[in-house]
Amino acid sequence: MGDGPDPADLLAWYDAHARDLPWRVAPAARLAGTRPDPYRVWLSEVMLQQTTVAAVRAYFERFTALWPTVEALAAAPDAQVMGEWAGLGYYARARNLLKCARVVAEDHGGRFPETREALMALPGIGPYTGAAIAAIAFDAPEVVVDGNVERVMARVHDIRTPLPAAKPELVRAAAALTPKRRPGCHAQAVMDLGATVCTPRAPACGICPWWGACAARKAGVQAELPHKTPKKPKPLRFGIAYVARRADGAWLLETRPDKGLLGGMLGWPGSDWTESAPIPAPPIEADWTELGEEARHTFTHFHLRLAIKVAHVPQNAAPLRGAFTPATAFRPSDLPTVMRKVFDLARSSLKH
Repeated sequence: MGDGPDPADLLAWYDAHARDLPWRVAPAARLAGTRPDPYRVWLSEVMLQQTTVAAVRAYFERFTALWPTVEALAAAPDAQVMGEWAGLGYYARARNLLKCARVVAEDHGGRFPETREALMALPGIGPYTGAAIAAIAFDAPEVVVDGNVERVMARVHDIRTPLPAAKPELVRAAAALTPKRRPGCHAQAVMDLGATVCTPRAPACGICPWWGACAARKAGVQAELPHKTPKKPKPLRFGIAYVARRADGAWLLETRPDKGLLGGMLGWPGSDWTESAPIPAPPIEADWTELGEEARHTFTHFHLRLAIKVAHVPQNAAPLRGAFTPATAFRPSDLPTVMRKVFDLARSSLKH
Protein backbone atom coordinates (compact mmCIF):
# COMPACT_ATOMS: atom_id res chain seq x y z
CA MET A 1 0.00 0.00 0.00
CA GLY A 2 2.92 2.35 -0.55
CA ASP A 3 3.70 4.75 2.25
CA GLY A 4 0.19 4.64 3.68
CA PRO A 5 -0.95 2.60 6.68
CA ASP A 6 -1.11 -1.13 5.87
CA PRO A 7 -3.97 -3.11 7.48
CA ALA A 8 -1.74 -6.21 7.45
CA ASP A 9 0.71 -4.49 9.80
CA LEU A 10 -2.12 -3.62 12.16
CA LEU A 11 -3.51 -7.17 12.13
CA ALA A 12 -0.07 -8.58 12.92
CA TRP A 13 0.15 -6.18 15.86
CA TYR A 14 -3.36 -7.14 17.00
CA ASP A 15 -2.54 -10.85 16.89
CA ALA A 16 0.26 -10.21 19.36
CA HIS A 17 -1.25 -7.46 21.53
CA ALA A 18 -5.06 -7.75 21.51
CA ARG A 19 -6.73 -6.84 24.76
CA ASP A 20 -8.17 -9.72 26.79
CA LEU A 21 -11.86 -8.80 27.06
CA PRO A 22 -14.62 -11.08 28.40
CA TRP A 23 -16.80 -10.60 25.32
CA ARG A 24 -14.00 -11.09 22.81
CA VAL A 25 -12.76 -14.20 20.99
CA ALA A 26 -8.96 -13.92 21.04
CA PRO A 27 -7.25 -13.63 17.63
CA ALA A 28 -5.63 -17.08 17.85
CA ALA A 29 -8.95 -18.72 18.70
CA ARG A 30 -10.69 -16.79 15.93
CA LEU A 31 -8.09 -17.93 13.40
CA ALA A 32 -8.58 -21.48 14.65
CA GLY A 33 -12.28 -21.28 13.81
CA THR A 34 -13.97 -20.18 17.04
CA ARG A 35 -16.81 -17.84 16.17
CA PRO A 36 -17.90 -14.98 18.43
CA ASP A 37 -21.25 -15.28 20.18
CA PRO A 38 -23.46 -12.55 18.64
CA TYR A 39 -25.35 -12.22 21.93
CA ARG A 40 -22.17 -11.38 23.84
CA VAL A 41 -20.99 -9.02 21.09
CA TRP A 42 -24.34 -7.21 21.06
CA LEU A 43 -24.52 -6.99 24.86
CA SER A 44 -21.00 -5.58 25.11
CA GLU A 45 -21.57 -3.02 22.38
CA VAL A 46 -24.76 -1.74 24.01
CA MET A 47 -23.03 -1.52 27.38
CA LEU A 48 -20.00 0.25 25.90
CA GLN A 49 -22.02 3.09 24.41
CA GLN A 50 -20.86 6.27 26.19
CA THR A 51 -19.02 4.14 28.75
CA THR A 52 -15.51 2.76 29.26
CA VAL A 53 -14.27 -0.82 29.09
CA ALA A 54 -13.19 -0.61 32.73
CA ALA A 55 -16.70 0.39 33.81
CA VAL A 56 -18.42 -2.27 31.69
CA ARG A 57 -16.38 -5.39 32.47
CA ALA A 58 -17.99 -6.27 35.82
CA TYR A 59 -21.50 -5.48 34.53
CA PHE A 60 -20.98 -7.69 31.49
CA GLU A 61 -19.74 -10.60 33.59
CA ARG A 62 -22.68 -10.28 35.97
CA PHE A 63 -25.25 -10.02 33.15
CA THR A 64 -23.91 -13.06 31.32
CA ALA A 65 -23.79 -15.08 34.56
CA LEU A 66 -27.44 -14.22 35.26
CA TRP A 67 -28.61 -14.41 31.64
CA PRO A 68 -26.19 -16.47 29.51
CA THR A 69 -28.37 -16.36 26.37
CA VAL A 70 -30.57 -13.81 24.66
CA GLU A 71 -33.60 -15.99 25.46
CA ALA A 72 -32.73 -15.89 29.17
CA LEU A 73 -32.41 -12.11 29.10
CA ALA A 74 -35.69 -11.80 27.19
CA ALA A 75 -37.47 -13.73 29.95
CA ALA A 76 -35.97 -11.65 32.78
CA PRO A 77 -38.18 -9.30 34.82
CA ASP A 78 -37.83 -5.66 33.80
CA ALA A 79 -37.15 -4.49 37.36
CA GLN A 80 -34.33 -6.99 37.84
CA VAL A 81 -32.59 -5.98 34.61
CA MET A 82 -32.95 -2.28 35.40
CA GLY A 83 -31.56 -2.90 38.87
CA GLU A 84 -28.53 -4.75 37.53
CA TRP A 85 -27.97 -1.93 35.04
CA ALA A 86 -27.95 0.74 37.77
CA GLY A 87 -24.71 2.72 37.66
CA LEU A 88 -24.07 2.34 33.92
CA GLY A 89 -26.20 5.38 33.13
CA TYR A 90 -28.18 6.18 29.98
CA TYR A 91 -31.08 4.04 31.14
CA ALA A 92 -32.88 4.15 27.81
CA ARG A 93 -30.22 1.65 26.73
CA ALA A 94 -31.39 -0.81 29.39
CA ARG A 95 -35.01 -0.49 28.26
CA ASN A 96 -34.00 -1.01 24.63
CA LEU A 97 -31.79 -3.92 25.70
CA LEU A 98 -34.84 -5.79 26.94
CA LYS A 99 -36.94 -4.79 23.92
CA CYS A 100 -34.23 -6.01 21.56
CA ALA A 101 -33.70 -9.29 23.43
CA ARG A 102 -37.42 -10.01 23.25
CA VAL A 103 -37.64 -9.22 19.55
CA VAL A 104 -34.66 -11.49 18.81
CA ALA A 105 -36.08 -14.28 20.98
CA GLU A 106 -39.66 -14.05 19.75
CA ASP A 107 -39.32 -12.93 16.12
CA HIS A 108 -35.91 -14.33 15.13
CA GLY A 109 -35.80 -17.63 17.01
CA GLY A 110 -33.01 -16.40 19.27
CA ARG A 111 -30.64 -15.66 16.36
CA PHE A 112 -29.33 -12.19 15.64
CA PRO A 113 -29.52 -11.01 12.02
CA GLU A 114 -26.16 -11.00 10.25
CA THR A 115 -26.29 -7.76 8.26
CA ARG A 116 -25.95 -4.19 9.46
CA GLU A 117 -29.25 -3.21 7.83
CA ALA A 118 -31.19 -6.03 9.50
CA LEU A 119 -29.53 -5.40 12.84
CA MET A 120 -30.49 -1.72 12.67
CA ALA A 121 -34.14 -2.76 12.49
CA LEU A 122 -33.86 -4.02 16.07
CA PRO A 123 -34.61 -1.73 19.06
CA GLY A 124 -31.65 0.28 20.27
CA ILE A 125 -29.27 -0.59 17.44
CA GLY A 126 -28.04 2.37 15.38
CA PRO A 127 -25.52 2.60 12.52
CA TYR A 128 -22.40 2.24 14.68
CA THR A 129 -23.69 -0.64 16.80
CA GLY A 130 -25.11 -2.42 13.76
CA ALA A 131 -21.78 -2.14 11.93
CA ALA A 132 -19.83 -3.30 15.00
CA ILE A 133 -22.01 -6.40 15.55
CA ALA A 134 -21.98 -7.30 11.85
CA ALA A 135 -18.19 -6.95 11.66
CA ILE A 136 -17.18 -8.55 14.96
CA ALA A 137 -19.80 -11.30 15.22
CA PHE A 138 -20.23 -12.15 11.54
CA ASP A 139 -16.99 -10.89 9.92
CA ALA A 140 -18.86 -8.58 7.57
CA PRO A 141 -16.65 -5.88 5.94
CA GLU A 142 -18.41 -3.03 7.74
CA VAL A 143 -16.78 0.25 8.69
CA VAL A 144 -16.75 0.59 12.48
CA VAL A 145 -15.93 4.10 13.71
CA ASP A 146 -15.96 5.02 17.39
CA GLY A 147 -13.99 7.71 19.21
CA ASN A 148 -10.82 5.62 19.21
CA VAL A 149 -11.07 5.01 15.47
CA GLU A 150 -11.71 8.70 14.78
CA ARG A 151 -8.55 9.62 16.67
CA VAL A 152 -6.42 7.04 14.85
CA MET A 153 -7.72 8.10 11.44
CA ALA A 154 -7.23 11.79 12.18
CA ARG A 155 -3.62 11.14 13.09
CA VAL A 156 -2.48 8.63 10.48
CA HIS A 157 -3.95 10.85 7.73
CA ASP A 158 -3.24 14.22 9.44
CA ILE A 159 -6.87 15.30 9.15
CA ARG A 160 -7.18 18.69 10.83
CA THR A 161 -10.85 19.44 10.22
CA PRO A 162 -12.41 19.75 13.69
CA LEU A 163 -14.90 17.21 14.96
CA PRO A 164 -17.80 16.78 14.51
CA ALA A 165 -17.50 18.27 11.00
CA ALA A 166 -14.65 15.83 10.27
CA LYS A 167 -16.76 12.70 10.82
CA PRO A 168 -17.56 11.99 7.12
CA GLU A 169 -13.89 12.40 6.17
CA LEU A 170 -12.79 10.12 9.01
CA VAL A 171 -15.35 7.48 8.02
CA ARG A 172 -14.09 7.54 4.43
CA ALA A 173 -10.52 7.12 5.70
CA ALA A 174 -11.55 4.16 7.88
CA ALA A 175 -13.50 2.60 5.00
CA ALA A 176 -10.46 2.79 2.70
CA LEU A 177 -8.45 0.75 5.23
CA THR A 178 -11.10 -1.89 6.05
CA PRO A 179 -9.88 -5.16 4.51
CA LYS A 180 -12.05 -7.94 3.11
CA ARG A 181 -9.93 -10.46 5.02
CA ARG A 182 -10.62 -10.52 8.79
CA PRO A 183 -12.67 -7.29 8.90
CA GLY A 184 -13.93 -8.11 12.39
CA CYS A 185 -10.42 -8.44 13.76
CA HIS A 186 -9.42 -5.27 11.89
CA ALA A 187 -12.26 -3.31 13.51
CA GLN A 188 -11.21 -4.46 16.96
CA ALA A 189 -7.55 -3.83 16.15
CA VAL A 190 -8.12 -0.16 15.30
CA MET A 191 -10.13 0.29 18.49
CA ASP A 192 -7.41 -1.41 20.53
CA LEU A 193 -4.75 0.76 18.90
CA GLY A 194 -6.63 3.91 19.88
CA ALA A 195 -7.32 2.65 23.41
CA THR A 196 -3.81 1.45 24.27
CA VAL A 197 -1.24 3.14 21.96
CA CYS A 198 -2.76 6.07 20.03
CA THR A 199 -4.22 7.50 23.22
CA PRO A 200 -5.72 11.00 23.58
CA ARG A 201 -2.70 12.32 25.47
CA ALA A 202 0.94 11.30 25.02
CA PRO A 203 0.46 8.68 22.26
CA ALA A 204 3.07 5.92 22.40
CA CYS A 205 4.22 6.37 18.81
CA GLY A 206 7.39 4.31 19.29
CA ILE A 207 5.42 1.06 19.61
CA CYS A 208 2.74 1.83 17.02
CA PRO A 209 2.50 -0.55 14.04
CA TRP A 210 1.64 2.44 11.83
CA TRP A 211 4.49 4.58 13.15
CA GLY A 212 6.19 4.93 9.78
CA ALA A 213 2.95 5.73 7.95
CA CYS A 214 1.50 8.28 10.38
CA ALA A 215 1.23 11.64 8.64
CA ALA A 216 0.52 13.54 11.86
CA ARG A 217 3.63 12.10 13.52
CA LYS A 218 5.72 13.16 10.55
CA ALA A 219 4.30 16.68 10.92
CA GLY A 220 4.84 16.62 14.69
CA VAL A 221 1.17 17.29 15.48
CA GLN A 222 -0.03 13.83 16.53
CA ALA A 223 -0.80 14.81 20.14
CA GLU A 224 -2.94 17.74 18.95
CA LEU A 225 -5.33 15.69 16.84
CA PRO A 226 -8.19 15.32 16.41
CA HIS A 227 -9.20 18.95 16.68
CA LYS A 228 -12.61 19.52 18.21
CA THR A 229 -15.08 22.36 17.95
CA PRO A 230 -15.57 23.82 21.44
CA LYS A 231 -18.75 22.57 23.06
CA LYS A 232 -21.44 24.95 24.23
CA PRO A 233 -21.74 25.19 28.02
CA LYS A 234 -24.30 22.78 29.44
CA PRO A 235 -27.36 24.44 31.00
CA LEU A 236 -28.10 24.04 34.69
CA ARG A 237 -31.33 22.49 35.97
CA PHE A 238 -32.74 22.38 39.47
CA GLY A 239 -34.96 19.93 41.31
CA ILE A 240 -36.04 18.69 44.71
CA ALA A 241 -35.69 15.12 45.96
CA TYR A 242 -37.80 13.95 48.92
CA VAL A 243 -36.31 11.22 51.11
CA ALA A 244 -38.59 9.79 53.79
CA ARG A 245 -38.03 6.93 56.20
CA ARG A 246 -40.82 5.24 58.15
CA ALA A 247 -40.52 4.12 61.76
CA ASP A 248 -40.07 0.47 60.73
CA GLY A 249 -37.08 1.38 58.53
CA ALA A 250 -38.94 1.39 55.20
CA TRP A 251 -38.09 4.07 52.59
CA LEU A 252 -40.49 5.97 50.36
CA LEU A 253 -39.54 5.15 46.76
CA GLU A 254 -41.20 5.46 43.39
CA THR A 255 -40.70 3.92 39.98
CA ARG A 256 -40.02 6.68 37.49
CA PRO A 257 -42.05 6.88 34.26
CA ASP A 258 -40.89 4.57 31.48
CA LYS A 259 -40.02 7.47 29.20
CA GLY A 260 -37.48 10.18 29.90
CA LEU A 261 -34.30 10.33 31.92
CA LEU A 262 -33.83 7.44 34.36
CA GLY A 263 -36.99 5.91 32.87
CA GLY A 264 -38.32 2.89 34.70
CA MET A 265 -35.79 3.21 37.53
CA LEU A 266 -36.36 3.31 41.27
CA GLY A 267 -35.89 6.76 42.72
CA TRP A 268 -36.92 9.25 45.34
CA PRO A 269 -40.13 11.18 44.72
CA GLY A 270 -39.31 14.64 43.51
CA SER A 271 -40.14 17.68 41.45
CA ASP A 272 -39.57 18.21 37.76
CA TRP A 273 -36.06 19.30 36.79
CA THR A 274 -36.44 22.90 35.70
CA GLU A 275 -34.30 25.87 34.68
CA SER A 276 -35.18 27.73 37.88
CA ALA A 277 -35.94 26.68 41.44
CA PRO A 278 -39.01 24.40 41.32
CA ILE A 279 -42.13 24.84 43.44
CA PRO A 280 -42.06 22.33 46.34
CA ALA A 281 -44.56 19.48 45.93
CA PRO A 282 -44.11 16.97 48.77
CA PRO A 283 -45.27 13.44 47.93
CA ILE A 284 -46.67 12.82 51.41
CA GLU A 285 -47.81 14.88 54.38
CA ALA A 286 -44.83 15.06 56.73
CA ASP A 287 -42.55 17.43 58.59
CA TRP A 288 -40.08 17.99 55.76
CA THR A 289 -36.67 19.46 56.58
CA GLU A 290 -34.28 21.02 54.08
CA LEU A 291 -31.05 19.04 54.34
CA GLY A 292 -28.88 22.00 53.40
CA GLU A 293 -26.87 19.99 50.88
CA GLU A 294 -27.27 19.34 47.17
CA ALA A 295 -26.70 16.27 45.04
CA ARG A 296 -25.02 17.31 41.81
CA HIS A 297 -24.84 15.24 38.65
CA THR A 298 -23.90 15.79 35.01
CA PHE A 299 -26.03 14.29 32.27
CA THR A 300 -25.30 14.36 28.55
CA HIS A 301 -27.01 17.69 27.93
CA PHE A 302 -27.22 19.44 31.31
CA HIS A 303 -25.94 19.71 34.86
CA LEU A 304 -28.40 18.86 37.63
CA ARG A 305 -28.56 20.20 41.18
CA LEU A 306 -31.02 18.46 43.47
CA ALA A 307 -32.00 20.04 46.76
CA ILE A 308 -32.83 17.37 49.35
CA LYS A 309 -35.73 17.40 51.79
CA VAL A 310 -35.90 14.67 54.44
CA ALA A 311 -38.56 13.45 56.85
CA HIS A 312 -39.24 10.78 59.45
CA VAL A 313 -42.78 9.52 59.05
CA PRO A 314 -44.99 7.46 61.38
CA GLN A 315 -45.63 3.76 61.04
CA ASN A 316 -49.12 4.28 59.59
CA ALA A 317 -48.05 6.85 56.97
CA ALA A 318 -49.72 6.29 53.62
CA PRO A 319 -47.93 7.65 50.53
CA LEU A 320 -49.71 10.01 48.18
CA ARG A 321 -47.19 9.09 45.51
CA GLY A 322 -44.72 6.21 45.39
CA ALA A 323 -44.62 3.31 47.80
CA PHE A 324 -42.79 2.43 50.98
CA THR A 325 -40.18 -0.27 50.42
CA PRO A 326 -39.13 -2.31 53.47
CA ALA A 327 -35.53 -1.83 54.50
CA THR A 328 -34.83 -5.52 53.87
CA ALA A 329 -35.93 -5.15 50.22
CA PHE A 330 -34.14 -1.88 49.54
CA ARG A 331 -30.67 -1.95 48.03
CA PRO A 332 -28.98 1.40 47.34
CA SER A 333 -27.23 -0.29 44.40
CA ASP A 334 -30.64 -0.56 42.69
CA LEU A 335 -30.76 3.23 42.38
CA PRO A 336 -29.27 5.17 39.46
CA THR A 337 -26.15 7.16 40.27
CA VAL A 338 -27.78 10.52 40.97
CA MET A 339 -30.34 8.90 43.29
CA ARG A 340 -27.57 7.11 45.16
CA LYS A 341 -25.87 10.48 45.67
CA VAL A 342 -29.09 11.77 47.21
CA PHE A 343 -29.28 8.72 49.46
CA ASP A 344 -25.67 9.02 50.60
CA LEU A 345 -26.25 12.62 51.63
CA ALA A 346 -29.61 11.99 53.30
CA ARG A 347 -29.26 8.69 55.15
CA SER A 348 -27.10 9.92 58.02
CA SER A 349 -29.77 12.46 58.93
CA LEU A 350 -32.46 9.75 58.95
CA LYS A 351 -30.76 7.14 61.13
CA HIS A 352 -32.86 5.92 64.04
